[in-house]
Amino acid sequence: MRPPRIPGFSYLGPYRYSLCFITNSRATLFTTHGIVQAALREIQRTCDEDEFALLAYCFMPDHVHLVTEGLSDRSDLQHWVKVTKQRVAFVYRTQFAIPLAWQQGYWERVLRSDENTNTIVRYVLDNPVRAGLVAKAEDYPFSGAKYWPEI
Repeated sequence: MRPPRIPGFSYLGPYRYSLCFITNSRATLFTTHGIVQAALREIQRTCDEDEFALLAYCFMPDHVHLVTEGLSDRSDLQHWVKVTKQRVAFVYRTQFAIPLAWQQGYWERVLRSDENTNTIVRYVLDNPVRAGLVAKAEDYPFSGAKYWPEI
């Protein structure tokens, strides 16, 4: 099932988002440095081209959490998501011979202007701890942030 978008919201402009993309059938794909780095390069390339900042990321084995921020009035989240997912899937297929299919759509949360970005970034970075993969978020090899919030 495709997660619904907010009715009447354009997803265009300088907004901050918490996002989650899930692999189809929850396929376990994000498990090695080379594979994660290839995906991260494509995410960052699309951020650079579409005027987004990548504030935080966390690659779990079968999904990825991202915190992004539009940097201009032209920052189009829906376009950015479409291109990002296509590019990551293409790199997996062509460089690693891995068929990466995503679940339809994606989960997003538009952050309110009064919402503390550090709280959301910390939540994303703590995903591996909540999943029991590591004892401390700093020990997880497949996550990072533009800055590491102390909360």
